[in-house]
Amino acid sequence: MSSQRLPETTAHVRILRQSWQQGQIEGEVRANQFEWQFQWYFRLGSLSVQPSFGRALILEPLSRFLEQQDYQLEPGGDYYFIIRAQL
Repeated sequence: MSSQRLPETTAHVRILRQSWQQGQIEGEVRANQFEWQFQWYFRLGSLSVQPSFGRALILEPLSRFLEQQDYQLEPGGDYYFIIRAQL
């Protein structure tokens, strides 16, 4: 059995706006040289990520992170999570 570790990339998330009434959190996420803006409509389970360049790399890990941390996220907050891939 190989003892090779999976590559890891740390993603930095900053929450810019939050509206419980609209069920929405807006922010930005950075990982290595990539940067995206996102809108998460948590009541609908809908995540929008822009720009499209590299979106497939971040969509699933960001969605998992937001679902796990949703009630702990605050505007102006900085958060980190690990992506099991090299971006």
